[in-house]
Amino acid sequence: MAFDGQPPKENDVNLQTKPSSLRPAWPTGRSKIDKSNITTIADGQLYALQNVLDLDGRVSAYPANARGYSVSNCYLLTQGRHALLLDSGLSAHESSIVAMIRSLTKADTLLSIFPLRINEYMSVCNVEAIAQAFNVEQCYSGNPDAALWVDFGRRSDSNDGISPRRRASPPLRPYSLKTTLVSRSETINVSTGRGIEVFQAPLRLINTRWMFDQETRTLFTSDSFTHEWSGSSDGPWSMSDKDCTTTPDHIRSFLLNTRYWWLEGGKTTELRRKLGAIFEKYPIETIAPGYGRVLRGRALVERQYKMFDEVLARLDRSVATAKYVDRDELR
Repeated sequence: MAFDGQPPKENDVNLQTKPSSLRPAWPTGRSKIDKSNITTIADGQLYALQNVLDLDGRVSAYPANARGYSVSNCYLLTQGRHALLLDSGLSAHESSIVAMIRSLTKADTLLSIFPLRINEYMSVCNVEAIAQAFNVEQCYSGNPDAALWVDFGRRSDSNDGISPRRRASPPLRPYSLKTTLVSRSETINVSTGRGIEVFQAPLRLINTRWMFDQETRTLFTSDSFTHEWSGSSDGPWSMSDKDCTTTPDHIRSFLLNTRYWWLEGGKTTELRRKLGAIFEKYPIETIAPGYGRVLRGRALVERQYKMFDEVLARLDRSVATAKYVDRDELR
């Protein structure tokens, strides 16, 4: 849900942005949200596997004062007997992710996994669990020792390959994971004739890949374009241009109150050039971010890109001054 620039109303779930305001007090207790959803982007070809997040100040991918609900997104690309999973989800969502993959594949499906951010929990936490539950051919990575980066759950260290919490269940298959190295820019295949272009993200804090699927005209943007969420835990978790009320001010505040806090007063001209080259090169009809609503339709794609570019221009050092930002300051 976008901030519309108006004063917040009582019980308003929109992002509240007050200059130099401080983050609210940390909430207590555990979130009771346990909802998942499959959004079909292209039937038989591409699905978003989504788990709902309660925006209560503890989700680091969102500003501390954002309220409402969002989703973490993994994407399953399918083609015949082959499938490619982008990111693997958080450990708390392991059973949900496995169940959603199982509902969209067959027993003989050959699955590959690509964590788009090898050093981010949401990308890597369930790789081991998925490798044991399905016929996983390979893990794509820019790191030759990817198996060590995705070693969560200690299954790979177990002598019998059985998770302690499942010892009453039938033994799991021994854990193994083949790493297929990916360069800074190349094409990988879901299956023969279905190539996916992989390249370094133009805007990133950590090592991050973006991808473009020509078949569905989808751009996978990982931790960028994640600024759309909902006031309801039921979503909706995709949107078109007619649903969009987002403003550049909302995107600016979102960026500066998350991992892109360093953009203000930085050299954003080169970032704008790289981002513009991607949106000029590819006929993008869907933006598929790692968090938040999936952005559908050419009109919305162009609108969101133009707002994003405008924000980067406003943050450039030629018009904005870099300053020290306290960890509790909200902009």
